[in-house]
Amino acid sequence: MRTLLKLTWVELKLFAREPITVIFTLALPLMFLFVMGEVFGRNPADPDVFRGVGAMDYYTPAYIGLVLAAIGVIALPAHLASYRERGMLRRLRASSVLVWSVLGSQVLVTFVIAVLCTALLFFAAMLAYDVQVPRSAILLVAAFVLSTLSFAALGVLLGAVLPTARAAQGVGILLFFAMLFLSGTAPPREVMTQTMQWVGEAMPLWHVVTLLQDPWLGFGWNTVEFLVVAGVMVAAGAISVRAFRWE
Repeated sequence: MRTLLKLTWVELKLFAREPITVIFTLALPLMFLFVMGEVFGRNPADPDVFRGVGAMDYYTPAYIGLVLAAIGVIALPAHLASYRERGMLRRLRASSVLVWSVLGSQVLVTFVIAVLCTALLFFAAMLAYDVQVPRSAILLVAAFVLSTLSFAALGVLLGAVLPTARAAQGVGILLFFAMLFLSGTAPPREVMTQTMQWVGEAMPLWHVVTLLQDPWLGFGWNTVEFLVVAGVMVAAGAISVRAFRWE
């Protein structure tokens, strides 16, 4: 546990020193929040679009999912692949650091960053667009924890199988923008073609967005999306542990 906490503290400091990951994790969701807010934020709720609620009430929980996606597919994979490429993982192994400590520190860092970014995003949305507060805080916390773990497991998996930091960064950015435009975090799902919706449903962010939105907007707990997100977490976690390489 002591090793895990030390690694987590070091990883937090290293994250703050990487401008690309900070931009994609924090600045980009905020930028989209204000862009969409200026386009749709003051319009009344449309029963045919945005699930029948105001645009910013729809987008705020969706962009929490976008934060988790940025950490999971951009920050984590590139970070782990960079460690392997520079021989840092080999040195940790030589120091008798367990693989669980290495991966656990990444998950804890993901949680800390996700909580900080979510708080900033929520207060920005509240101040700028007066979005509604979550209708069910307990269910929202449960959805947030599961979604964070799911994207953390996915990020560890990508970092375990991709050979270099450049490859991890390229694949991560490609996945991030594909999910951004096809998961309901840019154009609303109601205006997408059937093909776009099919592709979007194959991506984890689609299900994470719904899982976060439902308790936030008062639609209750979505069991189907819970099973999908939990399945991604379990599958990615199991494969990443087996595929993880120190060098």
